[in-house]
Amino acid sequence: MTVGFVSVIVPVYNGLPDLDVQLSALEAQDVDVEFEVIISDNGSTDGLRDHLERRESPLDIRWIDSSDVQGTPHARNAGIEAARGDFLAFTDQDDAVYPGWFTALTRAGEKCDAVGGPIEVETLNSPEVASWRAVPEPDERFETTYLPYAHGNNFGMWRRVLEQIGPFDESFLGGGEDADISWRIQQAGLTLGHAPDAMVAYRLRTTMVAAFRQGVGYGKSAWQVTHKHEPNGAEQPSARELLLFAYGLAIRNPLLPKFLTPLPKGMWAMSAGSVHGTVMMRVRYALAERGISRRQQGRWSRTRPRAGAAPSGSTSGFRRQ
Repeated sequence: MTVGFVSVIVPVYNGLPDLDVQLSALEAQDVDVEFEVIISDNGSTDGLRDHLERRESPLDIRWIDSSDVQGTPHARNAGIEAARGDFLAFTDQDDAVYPGWFTALTRAGEKCDAVGGPIEVETLNSPEVASWRAVPEPDERFETTYLPYAHGNNFGMWRRVLEQIGPFDESFLGGGEDADISWRIQQAGLTLGHAPDAMVAYRLRTTMVAAFRQGVGYGKSAWQVTHKHEPNGAEQPSARELLLFAYGLAIRNPLLPKFLTPLPKGMWAMSAGSVHGTVMMRVRYALAERGISRRQQGRWSRTRPRAGAAPSGSTSGFRRQ
């Protein structure tokens, strides 16, 4: 199927000034296909809308309000609702697509139902910070112990795919929604391709604290997405595997002398955060299961009300010509 009009959806929350780097990268795309850029504003307080109104750009930019529900998945879903294209491309506010990104992603999309691409960490980060993250080679997909997935900042799919499998899962607030939707695509018998030339420069956290916090979110979301897909064959790491990983982190912590080959401090912090987040979720789930069991036995007389499902947000905005 030939790709016609494309909607590029960028979820944004207080993304300035990094967003300008991404917009400049989108302006540099050498393409023949017409496309729009939807800025899905998830509650920014940095003057984003006014900034876009003042910014001169050849792009067809539309600002939409997705502040009614916090989280990247909801911002993406709101962007999808507002999009005019049959092919949807996703990238993030603080990254930068390569000049050939759009062409490579859409050409690969003509041969499959959805497609992802590679990321690199050298362009937008210092050499030290770049050493904090290991990423696959451009021709390699993002693999897991279950199914591969497309990275959320480098993702394209046909609208009909979402009509078949549903939107991004808005319960994933710390990441993992990209793996979840990638897995659902494949579970539905649809194809998830990979475009090695559709490169995106990825911006990393620059402090150990920020890397640790990001790791905690990754650990939580990894547990969450795996737990959701356990009925389909996804498996959580065993307690033994977690302990061995934690032991490996302990003996390679960045306080050790360099000749003992400690991990780069940001990599260590993110990995430690990931273990912490995963363990938190396992304990929380175990306690919840225990609580449910005790209530069923009549030992608890009080239960917490379940939170209602968040409404899907409507979109509105202006068009930049």
